[in-house]
Amino acid sequence: MLTDALTIRHYQKLTDALVEMWNRGYRYEEMRIYLDGYLASLRISKAIEPFLINRLEEETTRYIYDPSNFEMQLQTQPEVDYY
Repeated sequence: MLTDALTIRHYQKLTDALVEMWNRGYRYEEMRIYLDGYLASLRISKAIEPFLINRLEEETTRYIYDPSNFEMQLQTQPEVDYY
């Protein structure tokens, strides 16, 4: 479980980007490459501690391979405005 505020922010950015990639047609392999690049840039820049990067990698990898995170949302029909 992530507890550091900066690590949680990175996790949120990553998961939002992964969902957007999925909606654009990317699949697991491409998302994994994106994640690897993101984590490499964090390691090189030393933005957060290495052990936090490892936790971030574990949590994000778990997120990628959970199919419920990428299920299509049902589109509701817009409500007709009669006014």
